[in-house]
Amino acid sequence: MNTIDIYEELKSNSYPGRGIVIGKSADGKNAVTAYFIMGRSVNSRNRVFTETEDGIKTEAADPGKLSDPHLIIYSPVRVLGNKTIVTNGDQTDTIYELMDKQQTFEQSLRTREYEDDAPNYTPRISGIMHVGEGKYNYAMSILKSADGDPDCVERFTFTYSNPIAGTGHFIHTYMGDGSPLPSFEGEPKKVSIPDDIEEFTKGLWESLNEDNKVSLFVRYIDIETGKAVSKIVNKYSK
Repeated sequence: MNTIDIYEELKSNSYPGRGIVIGKSADGKNAVTAYFIMGRSVNSRNRVFTETEDGIKTEAADPGKLSDPHLIIYSPVRVLGNKTIVTNGDQTDTIYELMDKQQTFEQSLRTREYEDDAPNYTPRISGIMHVGEGKYNYAMSILKSADGDPDCVERFTFTYSNPIAGTGHFIHTYMGDGSPLPSFEGEPKKVSIPDDIEEFTKGLWESLNEDNKVSLFVRYIDIETGKAVSKIVNKYSK
């Protein structure tokens, strides 16, 4: 698979929806993830990322403008031991709770389907990073309808052991704008990951469509020590 420039990829798509990037920094020292959200409606744009004890959550930038919290208010990132969970919905909690009961990432997601937002049937995208004892691996998942047919749920899991330095994978919800919105197709896209969190955060944020971008979260985790550094960028403020 060819490596694509994620910045150019984002610039070429006005509405990738929500997206997850997971990989390893070019110097091989950090496990890296990024998660962004976008919105077309007033309700979906009215959001910010805020930090929690074990990750981040979405909140209304202006509570008075929140018309429907369903599908837009959730915890995108949670940490369970040496595992960092990143998703585009409340399946973060499902993965956290079931993995805490010794189920696997894939098993926990078998209890979930795509989002109930007909006619889009937005895919649920998820990722999990295992960082411990100087080792690192990750997996990504997508749950989607079969070409818009809600009677069939398609489940795909992609695993990456001992990731290559400077390489990551990018998965997002939509192939582009439309009505209904076309779901992501294929396996996660191979992308480059820089060493510097500031560079990566700036590059991602500036590449997202100005009208539709809402929030961005980026985290670098030192593979040897487990120490994490995070960045949050919100277009709107509380």
